[in-house]
Amino acid sequence: MHIILFGPPGVGKGTQAKILSERFHIPHISTGDMLREEIKHQTDLGIKAKVLMDAGNLVADDIMIGMIRSVLQSHECVNGIILDGFPRTVEQATALETMMQELHISLKRVLYIEVTEEHIMERLVKRLSVEHRADDTAETITKRITIYKQSTAPVKTYFESRGLLSSVNGEGSVEVVAQRMLEALK
Repeated sequence: MHIILFGPPGVGKGTQAKILSERFHIPHISTGDMLREEIKHQTDLGIKAKVLMDAGNLVADDIMIGMIRSVLQSHECVNGIILDGFPRTVEQATALETMMQELHISLKRVLYIEVTEEHIMERLVKRLSVEHRADDTAETITKRITIYKQSTAPVKTYFESRGLLSSVNGEGSVEVVAQRMLEALK
């Protein structure tokens, strides 16, 4: 089962992906976590990604597509995957679709988590105070939401046109949202 969790920053994609991963026994792949790991180990990719992420910018499509190709071809993902944080552009979505066709993988569903912008800001400010992530400053939060609206929001239309998108209300308790996600996958 191959699933994409999609939505603006701070809607709970990571939290819900972990729940779905445990439920379906398939790995949760967060491109943000992958990039933060590269940064932590100060790899060439990590050094380049840190500069972009700290400024609230997206990492280049070719880098992200290459990372996802490697993940999709890995043994741990043979039974499925939950992608969180990818694709973030229509170009990435197109590349993902092509890549999945080449690898004979079918995408089951794209779950779009809907939350008000006010709620997103509250969640991200709270996450900043708890996790102290460098990419969650007030300035980068605002920039990430702006970039989301410009570059990532069109991905919703892309998957909607392919009949793969299900919108899920992301407001409420973690458990309530998780139940909504499971209903959308039926």
